[in-house]
Amino acid sequence: MIPDSITALPCWQGVITAEPLHGGLSNEIWKVSDDAGGHVVRFGQDYPFHHVDRAREVMTARAAHAAGFGPAVEYAAPGVSVVAFVPSHTWGAEDVRGQPDRVGRLLRDFHQGMAAHVAGPAFLFWPFHVIRDYARTLDTGGSPFAADLPDYLILSERLEAAQVPMPIVFGHHDLLPANFLDDGQRLWLIDYEYAGFGTAMFDLAGVASNAGMSGPETEELLQAYFGRPPTPAFRRAFDAMQCASLLREAMWAMVSDIHLSAPGADYRAYAGENLQRLAAALGDFTRKHGTL
Repeated sequence: MIPDSITALPCWQGVITAEPLHGGLSNEIWKVSDDAGGHVVRFGQDYPFHHVDRAREVMTARAAHAAGFGPAVEYAAPGVSVVAFVPSHTWGAEDVRGQPDRVGRLLRDFHQGMAAHVAGPAFLFWPFHVIRDYARTLDTGGSPFAADLPDYLILSERLEAAQVPMPIVFGHHDLLPANFLDDGQRLWLIDYEYAGFGTAMFDLAGVASNAGMSGPETEELLQAYFGRPPTPAFRRAFDAMQCASLLREAMWAMVSDIHLSAPGADYRAYAGENLQRLAAALGDFTRKHGTL
């Protein structure tokens, strides 16, 4: 049965069919078909604890469509958005690892092209601020992970100190493999909850860490993005940001464990997976660069 929350939307043409799309960790997502074609419906509230503002997300999705990176926004209201369905292959980690040059070129174009289409007050995404703010939430929310917060904050401070100056660009900041769609001719990016201004480093390091890229794959990613090999100082900062990306993702799950409930989502297990990957990434950092 199609939920009333979908049938009541005023954007449909003719009779509709609907099926849930699974895999989201914080939103309810449906594919809907009507006489005009296919559509994706996303239900989600503002999440101040995650710095998520749905009006800003819709604005960014419209900007991404105007810039040529995302599907068209067809309808939006508080708590719901509808975008055009893109017949495509949703990427997994193996797809990202298999085409790092393509990913690098896409991110370069995204970072260069998005700002001209973004409207309203600027939103800044800085992962180390997010980590500090997550720590405040976890410290007062009765999280089972709270005892480890001092260690997380010390680590975050050292990872932040390892960063190098870079230009400000407009980034996506949630480059999980499933947020890439491949229609056979081009790549699309979806899900703009965390998009905002920052440096390119978090997107580059995040896409590499989320997909588990090898050293050669990472080099190909960075070569495609910059058009030249990175400097030793950049490599050190990049490897530190990969660790920060994993720490931020783990703490995202810890905060979600307090505030969210999605079908099939095990936030504590997801936090644990990212903490294990963080430990491995820190080991790699030490082997390549010495201690933080």
